[in-house]
Amino acid sequence: MKKFFAEFKEFIAQGNVLDLAVGVIIGGAFKTIVDALIENLINPLIAMFGGTDVGLAIVVKGQTLDFGKFISAIINFIIIAFIIFLIVKSANKAKAISKKKEEEEEEVTTKTCPFCKSEIDIEATKCPHCTADQPEEEAE
Repeated sequence: MKKFFAEFKEFIAQGNVLDLAVGVIIGGAFKTIVDALIENLINPLIAMFGGTDVGLAIVVKGQTLDFGKFISAIINFIIIAFIIFLIVKSANKAKAISKKKEEEEEEVTTKTCPFCKSEIDIEATKCPHCTADQPEEEAE
């Protein structure tokens, strides 16, 4: 049981739980914005062109089948999924750009001795492994 709690403590300490909590909170706040967009802008536009109430409800044997709410939920999902796609795509692009810059900025600090093939400092004039004199490198 101690191992289980130790693994759980490690999981929480990794930051995954915090990231998930922030994502859920932001998602909830974003959902209210999308709901307001649907209810206040999109549904009235659909009603203007359709000429009827967006409710699209049918009563069958006392039970209401509300197609309007279902269609609104689908529209909500599509809008949220599209915006999340754009956010993830832009975050991945920014991450790729920063990784590329890091790779470009990495400075070469070692070279390979042409005689013994050992890795040595880039400024070395003699190999510390085989004591061979290092040839001069041509300037590019």
